[in-house]
Amino acid sequence: MNVVERVAYRVFTLLGREICRREYLNQEMGGVNERPIEYSFALQCLSYASSAQTVLDVGSGQSPWPSLLRTCGYMVTAIDEVESYWLNTTFFNRHFYVLKDDITKPKLSKTFDVITCISTLEHTPNHQDAIQGMFSLLRPGGFLILTFPYNEIRYVKNVYELPDAGYGQNAPYICQVYSRREVNRWLADNPAKILKQEYW
Repeated sequence: MNVVERVAYRVFTLLGREICRREYLNQEMGGVNERPIEYSFALQCLSYASSAQTVLDVGSGQSPWPSLLRTCGYMVTAIDEVESYWLNTTFFNRHFYVLKDDITKPKLSKTFDVITCISTLEHTPNHQDAIQGMFSLLRPGGFLILTFPYNEIRYVKNVYELPDAGYGQNAPYICQVYSRREVNRWLADNPAKILKQEYW
């Protein structure tokens, strides 16, 4: 590192530490969400892929998930479409570098041993193209790990529009609930079989 790089690194380190300190001091309990269940499931699935080295995370957003995967030793690529869900805001993931790419028409050309998509697919209107995009980037014999809202019988286009929805009415994105019919379609359209599934 040259002098300019060292100074810049020092400035950004101090700024990052100050942001983290303020977030620490201003924590408020907002309720535990579904991430402990989703991350636990995904990590269990990763343990079955013992020879896996490369992971693509789809729809990383501002999540620390790609960084956690890297901490586990995997070579990680993270992508997010950025614009529709995040409404062109100043998007930044402070945990990991995220490439701007749309999984419904990915620009990436390499394939991965594992692809994770944690709590993202429900916000993707064209879910069939998203699934196809993921399979196009998955090496033969690879693992696709998905978490999303699910109901065995009933597909819901947007739960935020249901009359008894507790929140989300003003969200700029949808939240789908997939059913067995959608899962079967994904399996029929792509070379895949289900190895593990859990319902919560």
